[in-house]
Amino acid sequence: MNNEKMKTFEELESAVRSYSRGWPTVFEKAKGYRLWDTDGKEYIDFFAGAGALNYGHNNDVMQDKLIEYIQDDGILHSLDMGTTPRKKFLEKFQETILKPRNLDYKIMFPGPTGTNTVESALKIARKVTGRETVISFTNAFHGMTIGSLSVTGNATKRKGAGIPLNHSVSMPFDQFVDDQDTIIYLESYLEGSSTGVDLPAAIILETVQGEGGINAARMEWLKRIEEICNRFDILLIIDDVQAGCGRTGTFFSFEPAGINPDIVCLSKSIGGIGLPMAITLIKPEHDQWTPGEHNGTFRGNNLAFLAATEALTYWDTDDFSENIKERADFLKETAESIVEKYPELNGEVRGRGLMQGIAVHVDGLAEEICSEAFKRGLIIETAGPKDEVVKFLPPLIIDEEGLSKGLEILEASIKHVLA
Repeated sequence: MNNEKMKTFEELESAVRSYSRGWPTVFEKAKGYRLWDTDGKEYIDFFAGAGALNYGHNNDVMQDKLIEYIQDDGILHSLDMGTTPRKKFLEKFQETILKPRNLDYKIMFPGPTGTNTVESALKIARKVTGRETVISFTNAFHGMTIGSLSVTGNATKRKGAGIPLNHSVSMPFDQFVDDQDTIIYLESYLEGSSTGVDLPAAIILETVQGEGGINAARMEWLKRIEEICNRFDILLIIDDVQAGCGRTGTFFSFEPAGINPDIVCLSKSIGGIGLPMAITLIKPEHDQWTPGEHNGTFRGNNLAFLAATEALTYWDTDDFSENIKERADFLKETAESIVEKYPELNGEVRGRGLMQGIAVHVDGLAEEICSEAFKRGLIIETAGPKDEVVKFLPPLIIDEEGLSKGLEILEASIKHVLA
């Protein structure tokens, strides 16, 4: 039956498609943390648009605002001209997010995707410092355009570039090598005069590596990276495209480390309802662009600005953040009990907030589990260099009932696959 259903995609669409292969159905409707296909089958969403739907599908208030704006002939496309939604977003982000956290950034709209914000961050870091090299980390994922790809670890994705990816150096991420202090390794490279590593313009990192396998850096490690950056006059770029906008419990994933990055990259859920939008936050002293030096036709998505401004009301108080932390504790406890219950998984729970996963150290098993979960009504994907991590990325608005139901489906799938 599914073959017939997917015929159009198989016959007409490029071989590059991926999610439609893993979840072979045609989705028609979505609300909150649920999706329905054309047969009316319901699915619980533990994927959330790869982290673009932190506030769930079709939020009522955002939906109403978008419909009203369109019916009033509001401006949809505006590049970087001044518009009312753009003005309101800038003011709301300043008041609700930056000021309470004592953060001082210029807000740049680089173009609508995660890779756009990373490209702009790399460009401005190189411009400000006059240096070329950027240090990234093992298992990093920063995007699919050439600059972002040059600081991405995945060999298959890098190979897709078809040209050498230069001016970047990869270092071991926190706990990449057992019983080795990766900070000392990094420092020795920067201090040595014969290491072959030039003083970099920037260090770029994700505090929790999403695609790379839900590897969460320890707070003290992040703090020491910042100290290295300060000591060597290197800019620190935090890629918060997937881990930001509350995914780990605080609005920015780096908040618990008490660090103050030079540049922050945000996309995915910054658009509130799943509309394309990205911002690059730049410390004022580094905001040395000439007008139009980095631009893009779709850097003025007014519908996204509208939804994004509404999404920021979730952060007016600490309630939403506390709620995420409660759900995260429940998720962690349940995941740990699953790992304990099924030793055949050789499993390990990773991540923080509502960005967690179970690393399954048996080849191919994680993919089988996710495939079985789909058949039973759970949308969940794998991550990691060998697709070995079952990755939990539910919308942040999910309630305990939804979380429990999804985890029950997952456990039933594990039981079935192991049997």
